[in-house]
Amino acid sequence: MPDPIRPDRENMEFDVVIIGAGPSGLSCAIRLKQLAQEAEQDLNVCVLEKGSEVGAHLLSGAVFEPRALNELIPDWRDKGAPLSCEAKKDRFLFLSETKAYKMPTPPQMKNHGNYIISLGNLGRWLAEQAEALGVEVFPGFAASEVLYNSDGAVIGVATADMGLDKDGNKTDNFEAGYELHARQTIFAEGCHGSLSKTLINHFDLRKDSDPQTYGLGIKEIWEIDPDKHEQGSITHTLGWPMDNETYGGSWIYHMENNQVSIGFVIGLDYKNPYLSPYQEMQRFKTHPAIAPLLKGGRRIAYGARALVEGGFQSLPKLTFPGGVLIGDCAGFLNTPKIKGNHTAMKSGMIAAESIFQALSDNDQWGKECVSYTANIKKSWLWKELKAVRNIRPGFHKGLWCGLANAVWETISLGMSPWTLKNHADHAQMKPADQCLQIEYPKPDGILTFDRLTSVSFSNTNHAENQPAHLKLKDPSIPVAVNLKDYAGPSQRYCPAGVYEFIKDENGADKFQINAQNCVHCKTCDIKDPSQNINWVVPYGGDGPNYPNM
Repeated sequence: MPDPIRPDRENMEFDVVIIGAGPSGLSCAIRLKQLAQEAEQDLNVCVLEKGSEVGAHLLSGAVFEPRALNELIPDWRDKGAPLSCEAKKDRFLFLSETKAYKMPTPPQMKNHGNYIISLGNLGRWLAEQAEALGVEVFPGFAASEVLYNSDGAVIGVATADMGLDKDGNKTDNFEAGYELHARQTIFAEGCHGSLSKTLINHFDLRKDSDPQTYGLGIKEIWEIDPDKHEQGSITHTLGWPMDNETYGGSWIYHMENNQVSIGFVIGLDYKNPYLSPYQEMQRFKTHPAIAPLLKGGRRIAYGARALVEGGFQSLPKLTFPGGVLIGDCAGFLNTPKIKGNHTAMKSGMIAAESIFQALSDNDQWGKECVSYTANIKKSWLWKELKAVRNIRPGFHKGLWCGLANAVWETISLGMSPWTLKNHADHAQMKPADQCLQIEYPKPDGILTFDRLTSVSFSNTNHAENQPAHLKLKDPSIPVAVNLKDYAGPSQRYCPAGVYEFIKDENGADKFQINAQNCVHCKTCDIKDPSQNINWVVPYGGDGPNYPNM
């Protein structure tokens, strides 16, 4: 067992430590313990979750394809999995400003055999299955540091020190973090994970892949008039309020109990710094084809999360000495399907099978599990992502080129001899003087809402007297560069009102960070045109507390 990296921290040893209790991390843990039981071996597996409970930070549309779950837990129905709202009807609409035109539903978006779910509830159920197998699940523990041995291999993670003030000084309540050492460390942090991004840079895992690209999904849950509710109905839209150069679309999923999941995704490669994804979502709800559905209803939940959109050509190298990347932190979402939970689960399962074999073959620390990549490439996951690899980047040239390309890629079953390139989202933003300002209507408090009211529906909370988890590499850049050249886009791209520009006592512009509002979507870390914002974990348990997103 390695010695502690910092002598003041207690350390614990495991065979495998998994960072993140989402669908990929929990599926990986379950599969590891299944294999250990079949082989009659003892395997110590731990899952760390930064949310206050499993599911607190999970947010997805979500229509769930049960393919991976069928493989992992074939008797999931008997075990009470929260999959009870069957998908029954698909609609695909193109919106103009005043009209809705029905279009053929793309094959990738047909949902026969799928389920409308709460990802948070599925995560809680998966955690119960993992714990029943002997997995140790620790919610409220935020992994803040990757640990390396003298050879440069990953040997685990450390949780954040507690009881520090805003300047990083120890208070009377100081408590050192814990070191969790493991023969293999699995990173399942979700989209743009705070540790995963450091690993990608440290080991140069993206040297042979395209940049990752992202979207921002903004979601609300409404309780609507029972007469308007169609349980199992699924609608997706393209078009308004997006212009033809901006990638985006909506979902409307009729859940159980007269509830509707409604949301909007905007590609974070948008060009106009005056665009506000949050305001576009609010504007979408006012469309004549959408507003009547919500009239007389009430909003009961709100949240936002970035999602990976790069797909096949943006997958980084998946392994490094001592660990692997799984799920959305690697980038396994199928964008044309608008689904990533089944692919995340499958990646976790393949990682478990590869790592279990590697641990059985040797007892050494810090080895690279190269078989994981080979096994991914032999799976249905690889085939699924490769077949749709050109659909999302086809929209780089606009809506109509994107739709034409999507038709071709669908007809050809993704057999095109070329692979289109992805680009870094932050580099696509144009200077403000090259763009038109966008005037958004004021919220009415009935159908549309201001951001701070919305954040209150996410149950977000952060301990106030702690080091900032939104760090600026250069404090001068927000005013000197981003405000001057890009009209301060952070005050618009953040869906939680974290960033604003105010005047100081001398009338000069000042950049203010309201970290208390942060819903952990990671958009700032992705979209900042100067790449000046570094999102790191706050105290464990902080952030949103989503009950059913």
